[in-house]
Amino acid sequence: MEFLVDNLAPIMFFNLIVFLLLGFPVAFSLAATGVLYGLVAIDLNLMSPLLFQALPQRIFGIVGNDTLLAVPFFTFMGLILERSGMAEDLLDTVGQLFGPLRGGLAIAVVFVGALLAATTGVVSASVISMGLISLPIMLRYGYDRRLASGVIAASGTLSQIIPPSLVLIILADQLGRSIGDMYRGAMLPGLLLAGAYMAYVFLVAVVRPGHVPALPPEARGFVDARGHRGLRSLTVLTLIAAAAAYWGSDYYFRSHTDVPVDERVVIVLLIWGAAALAMALVNRFLRLKLLSALAERVVFVMIPPLALIFLVLGTIFIGVATPTEGGAMGAVGALIMAVSRGRFSWKQLRQAMESTARLSCFVVFILVGSTIFSLSFRGINGDVWVEQLLLHVPGGEVGFLIVVSVMTFFLAFFLDFFELAFIIVPLLGPVADKMGIDLIWFGVLLAVNMQTSFVHPPFGFALFYLRSVAPKEDYRDRVTGKLIAKVTTAQIYWGSIPFIIIQILMVAAVLAFPGMVTHYKSDAPTVDPASVTFGQDSAFGLDSYGSDDAGGAFQ
Repeated sequence: MEFLVDNLAPIMFFNLIVFLLLGFPVAFSLAATGVLYGLVAIDLNLMSPLLFQALPQRIFGIVGNDTLLAVPFFTFMGLILERSGMAEDLLDTVGQLFGPLRGGLAIAVVFVGALLAATTGVVSASVISMGLISLPIMLRYGYDRRLASGVIAASGTLSQIIPPSLVLIILADQLGRSIGDMYRGAMLPGLLLAGAYMAYVFLVAVVRPGHVPALPPEARGFVDARGHRGLRSLTVLTLIAAAAAYWGSDYYFRSHTDVPVDERVVIVLLIWGAAALAMALVNRFLRLKLLSALAERVVFVMIPPLALIFLVLGTIFIGVATPTEGGAMGAVGALIMAVSRGRFSWKQLRQAMESTARLSCFVVFILVGSTIFSLSFRGINGDVWVEQLLLHVPGGEVGFLIVVSVMTFFLAFFLDFFELAFIIVPLLGPVADKMGIDLIWFGVLLAVNMQTSFVHPPFGFALFYLRSVAPKEDYRDRVTGKLIAKVTTAQIYWGSIPFIIIQILMVAAVLAFPGMVTHYKSDAPTVDPASVTFGQDSAFGLDSYGSDDAGGAFQ
C-alpha cells in the first residue's frame, strides 16, 4: 500500500500507455484512466472528492473554446478543395512545367504538396489526391517505385507543419499560445522542409538519373506548331508581374511605415498575383495572343489557390482576422472555388460536412478525455513527478530538449499527432515554460517531430493512405499499353526512410537554430520597464479620459 501511495502517478501514466498499446480508443482510455485513478486517489486520501466537481466546468470550457472552431473550418475547407479538382489541375500543370527535367515530376509533387498544405491542411486529402494522379504517371515513365511512393507520402505530410495545419492549432491551444504566432513560427521550417525534399530529388537525379527520368517528348503538352513550349512567354509574364509587385509594394510601404516582415511578404505576393492575373485576363478576353497556352494555364491554375492562401493566412498575418475568422473565410472561399469550377454538388457538400463533423467530434472527445486524465493526474501531483523527472535530466535545457525529441520520435511509431498533442504536450509544456523555453518554438519543434508519425513504418497513416490507392496487382497502362508492375508495401515503407532522415535533420536544425522559429516576435513592440511611471500627476494618476482630476473625485 505504501508503494502504491508513493508511486501512484507513474503507475497511472504507464497504465494509460498499456491501454493504448492494447488498442483501446484514445479518448476512452484517457477518460477511464482518469476516473479510475481519481477514485483510487480519493480512497487513499491523496485527492479531495471536491476536485471532481471541476470536471463539468472544464468540459464546458472546452465546448466554449472559440479557438477550436478553427478545426472544423479548416477541415471543411480542405475537404471541399479535395473535391473541387484543384489538386488534379495543379499536378497536371506543374507536372508539365517541370516534367521535361530529370526528377521534374517528383519536384512537381513536392511543390503541389506544399501548396495543398497551405490551402487544405489535411494529410489524407493531399496523399490520396497525389497518389491517384501522380503515381500512375511516375510509374508509366519509369520512376523508381520507392522514391515515387516516398515523395508522395512525405509531401502529403507537409500539411502538418505548413499553416493552416490542424496540429498547430491543437498545439497552440494546449500550450496556451496564439495560433497566429504558431503559424508565423512554423512557416519557415515548413518551407525549408519542402525545399529539403526537392534537394533530395535533385541529388537522386544527379547520382541515379535512371530513377527519375524526364518526361518523353510525346508526353509533353502545351507545345505549339513550332515546337516551343511557351516558357519565354511565362518568364516575361513573371518578370513584369514581379516589377509591378516591386513598385506597387514600394509605394505602399512609403505610406505605411514599420510594416512587419510577414505583412511585407503578403503584400508583395498579393500584388504579384493580381498583376499576373490581370494580364492573363486582358490577354484572353481581348484575344491578344501575347501569352502562350502554358503561361495562361499556369496563371489560371496557380492564382486561385494563392488567392485562397492570402484569404486565410494573409489576413491572419497582417492582423485583419483571427485564425478562426480566417478559417471561416477559407471555407467560404473553397465553396466559391468549387462552384466556379463546376465541381460543386449537394452530395459533395453533405459528404464534406459529415467528414468534418466526425473529425471535429473526434478531436473534442479526445480533448475531454485528456481533461479528465490531466485533472486526476494533477490531483495526485503527477505534474510534479514529471517536472522533477525532466528537470533532473543530465544536460539541463539541452538534455531536456533532446530527451523530449527522442521520446516524441519513438512514441510517433504508435500514436498519431492528435494523440501525442493531447497526451504529452500538457505534461511537457509546463516543464518547458519553467525552464524559460519559448513555447512557440517548443511547439514547432514538437510539430516537426510529430510529423514523422505519418511516415513511420509500420503505422504511418500517410503510408496507409498511399497503400489504399497504389496498385496492388500488375496492370496494363491505358496510355502506353505497357504492363506496369504493382507497388508493394515493402517498397512504400523503404521509400519513406530517406524522408524520415530529412525530417530528423530538420528537427536538429530547429534545435540548433531557434531563430528559424523565434523570428515571429522580432517585430513585436518592446517596452522598457524603466520608462514606465505611475501617479505623477496626482495621487491617483490620470483618469481614463486623460484628465488630471482623478484624485478629486475621491475627495
